[in-house]
Amino acid sequence: MEQEVIKNLDVYAIQQYQQNRYPLLFIDYVEEVFPGKSAKGHKNFSFNEWFFPVHFADEPNVPGFVQIEVLTQLFLMTFLTLPGNKGKKTGFISIENARFRKKIIPGDRLDIQAELKSYRRGLAKGTSTGYINGEIACSADLVIAIPDILNEFIPTR
Repeated sequence: MEQEVIKNLDVYAIQQYQQNRYPLLFIDYVEEVFPGKSAKGHKNFSFNEWFFPVHFADEPNVPGFVQIEVLTQLFLMTFLTLPGNKGKKTGFISIENARFRKKIIPGDRLDIQAELKSYRRGLAKGTSTGYINGEIACSADLVIAIPDILNEFIPTR
């Protein structure tokens, strides 16, 4: 059964699906989600972000861990929009092939595309890529778990 596309999610709607909150909710808007397949959204980086004054005062740019978190938060939407997953806690299993190709500075809009390659037993695998003005800025291969679901499949004696 094909899931219906979900469109135009603002910050309040995003919070219905995932547990990230200010100051660590980074995605601003989700244009569309094909549950179980892909998602597209963006993050606007304004000069008043909490990390710019210390990273770095003379040349502010977005730290790598924030870039990874932004990519991940959009990726979460590819599987938290599946029936029964809305609002569930998630946890990193692995981050591989992380690439930082372009410096992201105040005023940039990071457009993100995420693709879910597989989802089974609460384990989601896929990729997320961020673009600045059509150029790849950052990307990563992600494996994320929903512990509540994954734990159901742990063998017991």
